[in-house]
Amino acid sequence: MTGPALGVLLPLDGMDGMGDHMMGMSGPMWMPSLPPTFERLVSIHLQPVPLLPVLALIGLGLYVWGILRLRRRGARWSWGRTVSYVAGVVITLLATSTGVEGYGMSLLSVHMVQHMTLVMVVPILVLAGAPITLALRALPAAGQGAGVRRGLVRLLGSRFLRVLTSLPVRWLFFLSALYGIYFTPAFDGLMATVWGHNLMLLHFVATGLIFFGPLVAVDPWPHVPSPIVRLLEALASTPFHAFFGIALMSAPDLIVDFYRNPPASWGIDVLHDQAVAGGIAWATSEVPTLLLAGVILVEWIRSDKREAARHDRSEDRTGDAALTAYNEQLAAMARRDASLR
Repeated sequence: MTGPALGVLLPLDGMDGMGDHMMGMSGPMWMPSLPPTFERLVSIHLQPVPLLPVLALIGLGLYVWGILRLRRRGARWSWGRTVSYVAGVVITLLATSTGVEGYGMSLLSVHMVQHMTLVMVVPILVLAGAPITLALRALPAAGQGAGVRRGLVRLLGSRFLRVLTSLPVRWLFFLSALYGIYFTPAFDGLMATVWGHNLMLLHFVATGLIFFGPLVAVDPWPHVPSPIVRLLEALASTPFHAFFGIALMSAPDLIVDFYRNPPASWGIDVLHDQAVAGGIAWATSEVPTLLLAGVILVEWIRSDKREAARHDRSEDRTGDAALTAYNEQLAAMARRDASLR
């Protein structure tokens, strides 16, 4: 499987001429042979084992099924949430089904774009689409499919999820996706096989979902803090990304050996490419805070509208009993004052 003049498919034990770092990789992996350009980076090119794209499309299919099921019942689903979820899927496909995936196997700078996208952008957009809430509304409470809904409800209330989404565990996942992978032999070990590479990409997405789930808080997650605390926690992640980026930019040698020998014909200075990767990590450190601030603002406005609508319905049912009682209290006070004169 090759793109038009773009690359070659590595067999099980690598391929001569693709750089020494490729020789230890096992499993089929499309690798570009021409130097990167913008057009080549954004060109569609599926890998022979497109695990993450397949999972993303399955998720999109289930999401659309849930919306259609609600419509058949006469219920509505937010267009804003739908757009957010679809955007998350589309960006996932752009990061894993284009030249970005292939060139990310040769250049740390391209890989870092993929990393930051899958950890910080995709999860927030997907979570803002409220897929868990959609599933709870779409799945039947009785009959066929009810078991899936009961299992989801049990998971949401389980000790396992409470521990997984607790503050220490979420931060452990977050830090492991940066320092635990790149500053240990883990990265070179994972990149030695196609399945290890896919596992790392899944880890990036899972880290973002676990870390940002209670912060986006559109779905019924455990341990949901107040909006201001959620923003502060997202802001607290910024220095860790910035320090990580500075460490890459100032390192006197490569932090991972995998990118030591890109194709010689590309003329890549690997230390400069690593510095570019660090700059990307640093420059994108505020992305989650900005995205999360937008999500919280939208949800805050929606919450105010729901509260106002609930208050109006209550007044319609009670005939504005609270206002009537208040007026009667004022009238009684006036009569009491008049009797004392």
